[in-house]
Amino acid sequence: MSDAANDEAAKLIRRLVDGQRAALARAITHIESGAGIAPRILGAIQSAVGHSRVIGFTGAPGVGKSTLINAVIREFRGRKKTVAVAAVDPSSPISGGAILGDRVRMGEHGSDDGVFIRSISSRGHLGGLSATTAQVIDLMDAAGWDVVVIETVGAGQSEVEIAQIADVSIVVCAPGLGDDVQAIKAGILEIADVLVVNKADQPLADQTCRQLVAMLELRHADRREVPVLTTVATSGDGVDRLVDVIEQQYQENVAPTHARGPVKRFQYLIANAAARQIHERLAASAEVTMHDMCARVSRGELSVDSAARALLDAMLK
Repeated sequence: MSDAANDEAAKLIRRLVDGQRAALARAITHIESGAGIAPRILGAIQSAVGHSRVIGFTGAPGVGKSTLINAVIREFRGRKKTVAVAAVDPSSPISGGAILGDRVRMGEHGSDDGVFIRSISSRGHLGGLSATTAQVIDLMDAAGWDVVVIETVGAGQSEVEIAQIADVSIVVCAPGLGDDVQAIKAGILEIADVLVVNKADQPLADQTCRQLVAMLELRHADRREVPVLTTVATSGDGVDRLVDVIEQQYQENVAPTHARGPVKRFQYLIANAAARQIHERLAASAEVTMHDMCARVSRGELSVDSAARALLDAMLK
């Protein structure tokens, strides 16, 4: 890295840790590009992370996640907490950039210096997040925001990745939506620290709550008590109770030992980095080795797992 690039990185890092919004926005842009000074930024901020409450919101499309987050931001601001939001949006099929629907619904906070909202393009990444979401959270954490909120893209049935990086994971449902049942079948219920039935002023809200409570009884492997709450995001009903429960979950599950939180996020980042480096090294390995392994698998001499182990052993040597 050139001296000029080192100077740019050092200045940006200082401004970021000082809490300057423009520096945070610029640093996120560098991280999303993945080039230039991005590794230097990520390496320099690690000692500054671990202070933010990271709250994840997931759920099927149409349940009102963005509107509920907007109301949650308002409640946290009323409690004198600063809030940064990483809203993972679908990618534009033309530009690859984020479709900014979530920022539109949270627009009332645009002039509040205590709120920072950034849309992140999923770029086809599965699990409801983007490939850089955990790193963006680290940047927001290092910049000193009290609460970091993540909103998943809203795919509906596979957004379990949020549990790997959020301190408190909230699954939002709506009354009578078939997608809720599909999400439960797919396992998204398993990652919930809090279940919220939004749009509770509509018919079938009580029935949906009862169904969720009944589903929780089937979680044999996990005996955590998962609150089931109701909210009406458009009016704010129930939002104060939701924020109380978020704080309670954080204090009980994260704050005493911080066994989750940043440690969990670091595990996620390390595992993904290791997988990426293994893939890159395998792709760069001698083509004849991969060709030989494929031939042996096709002849039935090796299983796929055995071939993978042999390649990894050769790579590690």
